[in-house]
Amino acid sequence: MSRIRFDRLPTERVNPGTGNLDRLSAVGIARLMNQADRRAVRAVGRAAPALGRAVDLIVRALSRRGRLIFVGAGTSGRLGVLEAAECPPTFDTPPSLVQAVIAGGKRTVFRSSEGAEDNGAEGARQIRKRVRPGDMVVGIAASGVTPFVRAALKEARKRGAATALVTCNSDVPARAARVVIALAVGPEVLTGSTRLKAGTATKLALNTLTTASFARLGKVYGNRMVDLRPRSAKLRARALRLVRQLGRVTPREAERLLKASGASAKVAIAMARLHIDAPAARRRLKRAAGSLRHALE
Repeated sequence: MSRIRFDRLPTERVNPGTGNLDRLSAVGIARLMNQADRRAVRAVGRAAPALGRAVDLIVRALSRRGRLIFVGAGTSGRLGVLEAAECPPTFDTPPSLVQAVIAGGKRTVFRSSEGAEDNGAEGARQIRKRVRPGDMVVGIAASGVTPFVRAALKEARKRGAATALVTCNSDVPARAARVVIALAVGPEVLTGSTRLKAGTATKLALNTLTTASFARLGKVYGNRMVDLRPRSAKLRARALRLVRQLGRVTPREAERLLKASGASAKVAIAMARLHIDAPAARRRLKRAAGSLRHALE
């Protein structure tokens, strides 16, 4: 740890444009932060080629029965937990398919345990417990030097997993992971508070990784979440709209098909479009590797 020059990290630099932060009105702070946040969006746009390479690795891993595992500490770790938690309701994935490891364990999702990020040995141990060859491990570290994450990525490579690193430090060496996604957001409005621009850019990057990956894996049709399960009133209404609109049927027929499909919007749509029953629709989708588009073609 003594070799790291923390004062030279991009995430620790002072923003020269926000030196009067404590003198601004509430509206002034809001406008200043909004202006700064635009840089986060642009940074993610510049990282599109690296994001694309990482998506290719994720798709390859998941299509070969591997898993996607996010690893991080502090804000970065919490963002990984959030991303993993959102995949089952969005894409109807099993909870084991997309996982998250956060330094300090589950309790740090709700209560900060900042010292846990310095425990590289624990990062490696968590990976040894979870990762197997063919998995994809995405490290998340705004500073790019977090020992927990660096050790986790090193151990993941040893175990035959593909790796990527999402960071806001453009000086991270390429050897840190197979794909380094560097988000050059610049210094924070509040110096060192990486829950701000760095956190925003990281969330955007993680959104891209999961959405693009599952789109490529056939979990969406056009821009519709056809793999959703209607477990709430809102989701049931959405599922019925999907069946009605994509299945090209009446509202009453959409109700009947959704019930006959076992509450699977994708199966119900295939039933409607192909004029087949639920078992035949499931077989058709299975042959198409779960892709509604391929099943309908």
